[in-house]
Amino acid sequence: MAKIFIAFVVIAGAALYLLTKGGGDISIGGEQHSVESHAPETPQPPAQK
Repeated sequence: MAKIFIAFVVIAGAALYLLTKGGGDISIGGEQHSVESHAPETPQPPAQK
């Protein structure tokens, strides 16, 4: 049982290392709900009649 746990920790650590060193934009902080993730709203000019 201990061997399986140690193998899991080693493989998970290696995967995390490869993902972070791969140059991609990897975020392990969870789901992001920020305003920056949406396009800025452009103001509409008032309609003329």
